[in-house]
Amino acid sequence: MSYNVKANEVVDLIEQLVNIPSPSGNTEKVITFIEKFCKEISVKSSRNRKGGLVITLDGQDETKHRMLTAHVDTLGAMVKEIKKNGRLKMTNIGGFRWNAVEGEYCQIETCDGRTYSGTILMKQASVHVYKNAGTAERDENNIEVRIDEKVKTDEDVKKLGISVGDFVSFAPRFETSESGFIKSRHLDDKASVAILLQIIKEMKQNDIKLPYTTHFLISNNEEIGYGGNSNISSETIEYLAVDMGAIGQGQTTTEYCVSICAKDSSGPYNLELRKKLVQLAKEHKLDYEVDIYPYYGSDASAAIRSGNDIVHGLIGPGIAESHSHERTHISSLTNTSTLIYHYITSPMVK
Repeated sequence: MSYNVKANEVVDLIEQLVNIPSPSGNTEKVITFIEKFCKEISVKSSRNRKGGLVITLDGQDETKHRMLTAHVDTLGAMVKEIKKNGRLKMTNIGGFRWNAVEGEYCQIETCDGRTYSGTILMKQASVHVYKNAGTAERDENNIEVRIDEKVKTDEDVKKLGISVGDFVSFAPRFETSESGFIKSRHLDDKASVAILLQIIKEMKQNDIKLPYTTHFLISNNEEIGYGGNSNISSETIEYLAVDMGAIGQGQTTTEYCVSICAKDSSGPYNLELRKKLVQLAKEHKLDYEVDIYPYYGSDASAAIRSGNDIVHGLIGPGIAESHSHERTHISSLTNTSTLIYHYITSPMVK
């Protein structure tokens, strides 16, 4: 059976998702958005205590389950200190380098729900003042937030309701090109979340009964290492993380393919599941690459570390410049969507 990917709908979902701030630890709004999406298409979902969401499609065989996961939490920061001059010092959430967010617009969200805009800058940003503007180290001691409010002191900032522990999110700057590229922060992993949501919608609208009961975990702590390590039913045999494929020197993954991971920093993924995914990609003439990510971990590797007795795998769309100024192509979304569809409608490897 062929699968006609509605790529434009996937892109629309990506745009909606990336424009909802959701750094790890502050994902309530985006989870609520996905809950509403599920309700509108009459698909059941439930939250776990960590704040993630489990969406379930009943299958013909209810004794064997599959789980697919994608994470909706993103990189971000938290207010570490309110400086005497009214600027904010940050501590990072997730594994990015400070130079990747220098010059970025941001949003500060207070504990009582107020939001303020700002810009992330070097304190030595002005070349007319600082001789070392280009050479100063890009780190948490030199990077700060300039708030878009009339503040001159730390007391001025505190009067706004801003305090240590408030979340700072980075502007996504979502754009598409006529040539099919999608540029945005947080494509890791909201591109994959959009792919899964669109597939769930297609399954429901076309009344397609999957061979096995299948759970879709929208996890919310992956960037800090433990998003998908729980809420795995005892019936779950196969667990597939859908997360970005990393691109760079020495990698096979491109912005146009679906990436199938053989090994990351946690070790090899299940060989039989990987071979099956490759076989499906070949059968359906998909653009795919098998790759190894040396500085990477996924919800599937977190699940294995937690002692779950599962067959685990990892695939995803190719994302350029991960944890920085990310970009992918619509063909990568299409190849990834098609592989997932044929995987969830196929027999298990064991």
